[in-house]
Amino acid sequence: MSLRIEVEAGRCLNCKKPRCMEFCPVHTPIPQIIQKFKENKVMDAGAELFENNPLSVVCAAVCNHEAQCAGHCVLGKKDTPVQFYDIERFVSDAYLSRMRPVCAAPNGKRAAIIGSGPAGLTVAVILAKNGYSVTIFERKNDIGGMLRYGIPEFRLPNTVIDRYKQLLDKLGVQIRLNTTIGGALKIDDLFRDGYNTVFVGTGAWRPRTLNIQGECLANVHFGISYLENPSHHELGETVAIIGMGNVAMDVARTAFRHGAQRVMLFSRGKNASASSHEMSYAKLDGAEFIFGKQIVRITPEGPVFKTSIIDSEGKVSGYEPGEELVPADSVIIAVSQRPKDKLILSTKHLEGTARGLLVVDDNFMTTHPGVFAAGDVVTGPLTVVHAVEDAKKTARAMMEYMDKTSQNV
Repeated sequence: MSLRIEVEAGRCLNCKKPRCMEFCPVHTPIPQIIQKFKENKVMDAGAELFENNPLSVVCAAVCNHEAQCAGHCVLGKKDTPVQFYDIERFVSDAYLSRMRPVCAAPNGKRAAIIGSGPAGLTVAVILAKNGYSVTIFERKNDIGGMLRYGIPEFRLPNTVIDRYKQLLDKLGVQIRLNTTIGGALKIDDLFRDGYNTVFVGTGAWRPRTLNIQGECLANVHFGISYLENPSHHELGETVAIIGMGNVAMDVARTAFRHGAQRVMLFSRGKNASASSHEMSYAKLDGAEFIFGKQIVRITPEGPVFKTSIIDSEGKVSGYEPGEELVPADSVIIAVSQRPKDKLILSTKHLEGTARGLLVVDDNFMTTHPGVFAAGDVVTGPLTVVHAVEDAKKTARAMMEYMDKTSQNV
């Protein structure tokens, strides 16, 4: 491993205008990191990575590299692009194990963070390092959000997330598990109890439904719910998945690892929304991709489809006569998610869109003064690194808000 990543580091051209850095959502200083790595300054490289992206070890494992750093490396035009993510994973892992975080002196200001997914973890780390007192409220029995409960462990081991729990402890962040804000406790209660600001990073956990006959049958499941507890689902040997996004790929690969013998993924059109990287892994696992099938209803015997008519522009223009039953023991619907609406329903002046996404301004403040939000609860389902990108901006805005409001008191 060490020899291979040293070879990769040696291949970097140290471009004057590094496109790898430009197309990374958090603009990781890739050439500088590689140079420090080549100089055996692993801890210095790790510190720079962590400062830029507190979840760098996670992003190295789960990012869509072909659409970001690797996909825009100039070497990729005629050769294999530099596999920076392998270098990043090695450096970040080493740094996370040995880092000794230093925090600014406590400033007396308190922030509540609702949700411990990638956005919440990023905000917590930044605020704590800058002297703010932070408490995380997590509705599940462990931290991580989508990192722990939405990404299969074979892609992102839970031991990585456990190390962030240890880091939060070192930073003095308090964690209250099994606590839902928007239920017995509300956002207004947080302000009542002395929190100066609140961050919402609750993600998108409500599955999008198809509104077709059969969704309530016992052999039907939703993708995001399945990924939370795959061992609690009895799928049988043949599984039909409706949808071809990245979540559907994770569902397919997880199903194989829990006993499925045949897994089919269906798309209404002729394209998939998942990255080709994730599709390749699903295909290697044995997944079958079936295009041009519109789901009509679901029966105990399996899903029923119409065959799409694709026009010259690749769009669905109609459907062929007749229907087709595809025998399957289980059907999993994986056609995106949206946020749950508990916070909007329980908080005055907190507004959402028709899709349930929280409305924020340019500083990521919601329509409720002092309440900020970022990640999937604002954008809808995106990637971990996009959540980190917006969370960094939000943390800065929260600090400015707390400093400003304390001066006005």
